[in-house]
Amino acid sequence: MEQQKLPNETIIIVLGILGYLCCCFAGAGVIPAGIAVFLASKSEKIYASNPELYTNIKQIKTGKIIALIALVLSILMIVRFIYVFASGDWEAAMQQSREILEQYGIEE
Repeated sequence: MEQQKLPNETIIIVLGILGYLCCCFAGAGVIPAGIAVFLASKSEKIYASNPELYTNIKQIKTGKIIALIALVLSILMIVRFIYVFASGDWEAAMQQSREILEQYGIEE
């Protein structure tokens, strides 16, 4: 029997990378990374049912690892934002951001 590729290989990797790029925007990377993890798990279940039929399990696992890293980073950013809001240090955090931007000459 001819071997096939598992479904959603490309979209899993793309969503994982997109989740990684969006993780710093208030944890917005949770959405694409979560979708990528879900799709990768679904593809892994398909592979587990008939492993000799499929060839690209390594790409699926790579995409899942990228998505899991993005998911963890996004969750950490969400926790950080919650901590900053809950502790009332919003002004201190904004002042620190302004100082960093001024140091690099981005904001005057």
